[in-house]
Formats: sequence, C-alpha cells, structure tokens
Amino acid sequence: MKLSRKTFLKRRLTTLPFLVLFVFLILVISIVFSGAVLYFLIQVEVFPIITTSRLSATLLFLFLVSIFIGTLLAAIIGDHLLKPLRKLTEATKQVALGNFDVELEASGTMETAQLATSFNRMTKELSSIESLRSDFVSNISHEFKTPVVSIGGFAKRLKKDPLTQRQSEYVDIIIAETERLSQLSQNVMLLSNLESSETLADTRDYFLDEQIRRCILLLEPLLDKERLDLNTELQPIEISSNEEVLNHLWINLLSNAIKFSPSGGTISITLEAYENHAQVTISDEGIGMDEVTVAHMFDKFYQGDASRATAGNGLGLSLVKRILSLSGGEIEVISAPNHGTSIRVALPKKVGVRQI
Repeated sequence: MKLSRKTFLKRRLTTLPFLVLFVFLILVISIVFSGAVLYFLIQVEVFPIITTSRLSATLLFLFLVSIFIGTLLAAIIGDHLLKPLRKLTEATKQVALGNFDVELEASGTMETAQLATSFNRMTKELSSIESLRSDFVSNISHEFKTPVVSIGGFAKRLKKDPLTQRQSEYVDIIIAETERLSQLSQNVMLLSNLESSETLADTRDYFLDEQIRRCILLLEPLLDKERLDLNTELQPIEISSNEEVLNHLWINLLSNAIKFSPSGGTISITLEAYENHAQVTISDEGIGMDEVTVAHMFDKFYQGDASRATAGNGLGLSLVKRILSLSGGEIEVISAPNHGTSIRVALPKKVGVRQI
C-alpha cells in the first residue's frame, strides 16, 4: 500500500530532527521578517535618511518584534508537540488508578506513535492479567472455602459424640484450623475486591460508637475465654462510610489485641472527636512488637516472629490498611517488646460526619 506524503513524513520525521528543524525555521523566519520589514520601510521612504542611531533603534524594534513572533510560534508548535505527552500522562494516571480500558491514538512523530502503540499493548496485557487474577482469586476462594466449611461441620458433629480427652483436643484443633482457613478465604476475597476498587461503595450514615460496640459483642466469647477486662470510652459520633467493610477493620484490630494480650490483662478502646477527624485508639498489654515488625506488619502474609505464626493468616492487617486507604483514613502504631501496643485509627470528617 502506497503511503501518502504526509503519512510518510510523520513516520520518517523523528522528534529530535523535528525540534532542530523547528528552531532553525524560527531563526530564519525572524531574520527574514526583520529584513523584509526594514527593506519595506526604506522603500516607502519612511526613513528618508537613516542615520546610524535611527537604524539601531529600528533594528532593535524589529529584533524585539521577531522575538515576540518567534516565541509565539514556539509556543504554538511546542504545544502541538507536547499534546501527545500530556495525553500519555493523563492515561498513565488512569492506569495507576486501575482503569485498563484507556487507549491512546497513535499519532504525531514516529516516537510518539510508537509510544502510544506500546502503551495500548501494555494496557491490554494488564487488563488480561487483572481479569485472570480476579477470576482465579474468586474461583479458588470459593472452591477452597466449600470443603473447609464441610470439614468444620463434620468436626463439630463429632464433638457431640462421646470422645476421649485426646480425641476431643484433636477435634478442637480441626475446628479451629478450619475456622482460620475459612477466615483466610474471606480475607483473600475481600482484599482482592478492595484492591480493584478506588472508593468505598454503598456508604451511608451510621454511628461509629455503636458499630464498635457491636464488634465487641461479637468478640465477647474470646474476651471471656482469656479473662480479659475491657475499658471503653466511646463518644457518640456519626460518620458516612461502608459499615460492612469497616466491620472487618474493627474486628481485625480487636482480634489482634485479644490474641496477643496476656490472660487477665486489660484492653482499652477510646473514640474521640477532633476538629478534622474522629480517632479510635485500641491499646493492649500484650507482647508488643519491635521496630522491624511494626515496619512490615501491614505487608501481605507478614506475621513477624514464630510466636505469631499460628495466630492468623497474615492478611488481616493488609486488609485494614487497604480499607483505610479507600476511606481516606490513617493508622499509627505505637509498640515496644513487652510493653503492649496502641493503634490509633483516624477517619476524616467528610460530608455527613458530625459529632452528636
């Protein structure tokens, strides 16, 4: 197929020669324009007798006009040259936000056209990978959870039959591990969904203090089992968020405080209203963490030392971090070995957030 002259020049003219030619043309145009104007003024006898001083002033005037015209041309052509790069920048931002459907027009110089083509190919590959990842996580979580729930159900049925002490202990271990694996499946599924989201959907107004109290009631059997005391100071504050998603946040943080608290210890929970945010503080008297563990505690599947290996699946705090990221919130961890841990969660006061 025969290419048109315009298409051929676009493909052959690379960015660097184009810029060199562009600057050269501006200089030539400026000089020619200055000379033409000066020649015209002399021909029409605007300057019958051009003295040296008047000639200098005239040349200075023409030089300034040439600079203005050259600058104007440079701005216009430069804007045309940078337009594909600006589009690429905006498209890159969209991809960073998880939008893989964005597509660039392959136009301009050879380099910009090739860059746009490569970018479009990249977004298609990323979209395919994201679809495969999402389908894999969804399918494996479902297929994984179903037999785990069945095993747990049969184990609980065995508890109703007469068992020896050792058999009963084994069944309890099976039940505990199936519950842990079931929770892992739920966390993987929820984290996958949240990572593909940019905001929390289905938000509504509700009282944060009441939500925290309900989460405490859900964990009350664990508190009683470990003989833990609970001190709460919760101010009535209404926020606008996704209540179901935030339930996972509070349950994860409270569960960690219970897991690592010594039997007979105390857990404190406070909810306070500040000028720009509502702050929840959860403090325990547990084993605490060193600086390395604190630095990596929100990494996926990170569990610190061996003492924590059987306490969870390493996804709970990653889930907490992602939920806060989507909520525009922040989290601060204050901890030291054998001195307990305090976790402060700040939720911004958006529209619909108010203290009662």
